[in-house]
Amino acid sequence: MQRRYRLAASARIAEVHARGRSIANDLLALRTLPNGLDYSRFCFIAGKRVGNAVIRNRTKRRLRELARAMPTAPGWDAILIARRGAGAADFARLERAVRNLWRRSNIAVASPSTAGQSGDGTANVQLPEPNRAAPSRESLP
Repeated sequence: MQRRYRLAASARIAEVHARGRSIANDLLALRTLPNGLDYSRFCFIAGKRVGNAVIRNRTKRRLRELARAMPTAPGWDAILIARRGAGAADFARLERAVRNLWRRSNIAVASPSTAGQSGDGTANVQLPEPNRAAPSRESLP
């Protein structure tokens, strides 16, 4: 994540904690507060309850990637906090948890890439039919 999009000032993080709106599910908590900028900034927190240092760092890397890929409205400071089960969760379950929080918060923005998705976070994509004219391995010399 580029430096511009990182929320690193401890005073601002404390302000988001104190005055921000909080939403949570079983794996994550999200605190948001408007920042008045034309872009959003993020902070990722994983405490010792999540696991050892390796697990905490892996969880934060996963959360960074998921936040980067989520369509987010500009003008928000957001803190994504990993809860007790986040370190053991696989990537798909973590993605569903992040999508759930984005959808429930006011930082989500509708985009063409999420328009075809159902409520459970899976895309409603029509896959092409396999090419039936391709020769099989048995028919090759």
